[in-house]
Amino acid sequence: MDTNYVTVGISQPFDCNYISGQKEQLLVIQEAHLDANLFEQLLGMGFRRNGDAIYKPRCPSCQACQSIRVPVAKFSLSKRQKRTLKANQDLHWAMTSQAHPQQYTLYEKYIEERHSDGPMFPPSKKQFDDFLNCTWLAPHYIQVFDGDTLVGVAVTDVMPRSLSAIYSYFHPDYEKRSLGAFLILLQCQQASLWQKDFLYLGYQIDENTKMKYKRLYRPYQILTPVGWEENIE
Repeated sequence: MDTNYVTVGISQPFDCNYISGQKEQLLVIQEAHLDANLFEQLLGMGFRRNGDAIYKPRCPSCQACQSIRVPVAKFSLSKRQKRTLKANQDLHWAMTSQAHPQQYTLYEKYIEERHSDGPMFPPSKKQFDDFLNCTWLAPHYIQVFDGDTLVGVAVTDVMPRSLSAIYSYFHPDYEKRSLGAFLILLQCQQASLWQKDFLYLGYQIDENTKMKYKRLYRPYQILTPVGWEENIE
């Protein structure tokens, strides 16, 4: 494939899942098969992956979705993040490219107990596979265990210069351990170990209170009309 050109389509407007009353519209890459190098270029332009689909919001009356990434070499743990790592040091974790049934079982429990009011409810194995799997780029899984029990999963794409956090979920009984934050910190650690430049965290949406956590990983970069701009706060 010539990596200099891609065909881009645009969706019809539909109700936004993140901001009530807004309409969402997406730019969608039309190529059926890509590769890690081209996908990384598209990530740098603000696109994301959902299954095989590569998309970017281009909404008619809203610019709330901002691509956000962490420059790995500059990332610095906050006091709160250090506490999160310490509180979970009794857990162990491993990264794998192998899928297994436990991953879906945990996902199903997570959606049913924590997101029964969201667009991913009710969960199904087909929905899980269509959302996370990809025919041209096999996802990796950071798996967190308490003994032999799987309690957290971060689904991560691995590119030559970066990691991209696709989705994280965890056992609802472990909510007080801040496993969502812990899984992002593990992805930061893995990105540093592999000497990657960036960890992409998806879209920051300030108007959605559930999405504000992404600004806690500092310094971070936001994609603006003039390029990526770093913000330390």
